[in-house]
Amino acid sequence: MGLFEHIFLGDDDDNNRKQNKEKAPAEMEGENGTSVPSPLLDFSSIADSVINRCCRILTLSVEQVQQSFEAELPEHSKEPSYARNLVEYCCYKALRVETQRPDHLADKEFSLLTFDMMLAWEAPDTETESLLKENACSNYPEVDDDEGSLFYASATRMASQIDGKETVGPEAFAQIAPACAAVADSITVHNLFHVLTSSSGGRLHFLIYDKYIKSLYKVLKSMKHLSGQTQSFKFDLADGEIILDIDAKSALHHNGSSSKSGRLTLTSHALYFEASGITSFDKATEYDLSKDSKQVVKRKLTGPWGARLFDKAIMYKSDSVTEPIFLEFSQFSGHSHRDYWFSIIQEILHVHKFIRKYNLKKFQRAEILSSAALGIFRCRAVKEAFHTTPSDFKSILAFNLAEKLPKGDKILGALYNHLELMRRIYQNHSGPVTPSDEKPLSGPLPGSLHTLTRMGFPLLTKEYNLEENEILVGNIHVGQTCPLQAAVRESFCYTGRVEAARATLYQVKMEDIATNLAVIKDLLFPLSEMGRRLQSLASWEDSFKSRAFLFLILYILYRGWVRYTLPCIFLSLAVCMFWHKHHNNGKPVKIFEVSPPPHRSTVELLVMLQDGVSLLQTNIQTGTIALLKLRALLLAFPQTTTKVAGTLVFVAAAFCLVPFRHLLTLVLLEIYTRRMPLRRESSEKLVRRVKEWWSRIPAAPIHVLRPEEQSNSR
Repeated sequence: MGLFEHIFLGDDDDNNRKQNKEKAPAEMEGENGTSVPSPLLDFSSIADSVINRCCRILTLSVEQVQQSFEAELPEHSKEPSYARNLVEYCCYKALRVETQRPDHLADKEFSLLTFDMMLAWEAPDTETESLLKENACSNYPEVDDDEGSLFYASATRMASQIDGKETVGPEAFAQIAPACAAVADSITVHNLFHVLTSSSGGRLHFLIYDKYIKSLYKVLKSMKHLSGQTQSFKFDLADGEIILDIDAKSALHHNGSSSKSGRLTLTSHALYFEASGITSFDKATEYDLSKDSKQVVKRKLTGPWGARLFDKAIMYKSDSVTEPIFLEFSQFSGHSHRDYWFSIIQEILHVHKFIRKYNLKKFQRAEILSSAALGIFRCRAVKEAFHTTPSDFKSILAFNLAEKLPKGDKILGALYNHLELMRRIYQNHSGPVTPSDEKPLSGPLPGSLHTLTRMGFPLLTKEYNLEENEILVGNIHVGQTCPLQAAVRESFCYTGRVEAARATLYQVKMEDIATNLAVIKDLLFPLSEMGRRLQSLASWEDSFKSRAFLFLILYILYRGWVRYTLPCIFLSLAVCMFWHKHHNNGKPVKIFEVSPPPHRSTVELLVMLQDGVSLLQTNIQTGTIALLKLRALLLAFPQTTTKVAGTLVFVAAAFCLVPFRHLLTLVLLEIYTRRMPLRRESSEKLVRRVKEWWSRIPAAPIHVLRPEEQSNSR
């Protein structure tokens, strides 16, 4: 069903949600069948409805759930946010039961229930509910049509106008959605919300949420179907290996000079390419992504005859392949399909890097692979439903995001601590052994591994019995923030600064080489001016200033103050920075004005480029000749080699016997007084003799091997 059909035929969905609210009465049956009045008098209508529906799922009365909440979490039952904490508790308890069903994503009631849970968390009491209604009556924010497709943006705006009050904010989504491992995870939940609400003003509408859930279920169903048809593939899956995505239409495999089209398959362990044959696919070429073989994946430009024209390829290289492999994805416009495959391949590389770093074994390894697999399924569901690919900092792939975010290593460290918590609970079935700063919700919550296994994905080995070993603990904490969520929030705080800094880079980037050179010249003007003045002193243009500077250098060397030079420079810079900070008092930095370079025509620019290339070539030739002369000097020219070797022995003895301060004084005196009127003639004569000596040294012979000779020599 299309999104417009959801809008105009979606009244039934809204009616179903309203009927579900009405089905939750203010009274419930007690243990003996009698009606017990609901004590939720100060709760909002949506919170009252959600709590009663959760109680029906748990087959408990409201009083029993409240008593359980106050017994298990007594510190949260006395807080001012009692209503919200109780709503969280009921939601987590009910979702633990609901997610046990393999097809819970296909159930319309599950989408309605989880969305109402978010609404109830956002407005748990009557006071909060009235404030949200007042805010909902204000004007709806403007929508940026640049993100996502125009159809999606327009349809979302229409949906919001139909039922603008029934929307969810980011905090409610981040608190409830990760309780269902298939829907979201704690690391990328905020980015997922940003993607879903990119065209709806930062508020999530039920139509968009429901469309996302349906797309996710469709992806999981198709991947489960493919996992059951492994006989149609020309490769064998290892134990615990599942298929994550397939591209059977647009993949081109370039290996050296050969190019083949075929089917590309990504699994939780490797990347497979099956070349297209006459009637079927050929035997698959495997690229193992789980090994530590210095694997690198990059975006690349490709084109006919080696021309770099189209940005639609991925380059893969590692120690296991002799030369880089290029995978090209045919697409008429843009490169979103390539970017998607690049992201999911990187995600598998990063997750195996995490596994090797912390040496994860058994169910810990399966849990982390399950988390990465669900992230890829969610990414594909968003791509197919909304035709959008998030950027690096907005990625919904957890391990890719952790590699990009500042302090992402702390996120991975918190994730490992959570896995260790799971391992300790597995080893001690009599009672959970948890660190003091992490208190799970009374009993285990189903995690990523549990979810995928329930859905029919064979990530566990045969000797592992899920029913007997339900040991997974979710990153869900009633009324508090878990260490993983705290690490993510801290990292996101630094991300804002990084994005602001990047925005300034885009403003000052200039394509013209001449303009960039002019900017560099003006920025380095103080250093160039200082160098010009030192050169003037060394040229003895003003004898008095040159003598004064020489005596100053000698006095500094005599007093041994050379070691204080760098500290004085750093201290001066620090004082200058503090002075500017105090003087500006929070004002923005003054705009740096640059003198524009003279305008040149295209022909003049081409001539300058040619001259620059010629100069570079000349300098490279000069450097090559110098190295060859040094080789001849050291190995093959006995007349000069003896003199040079003797000079080196004398210099070595001088470094051993003479204090370094005296040597430094002699070197500075030699360099500074070289153009002194008293020494100018002798210095020029010495330089001439050195050049004549250097010109008499022949270059060592070389021979450039042909490709055939090179292979024979190897």
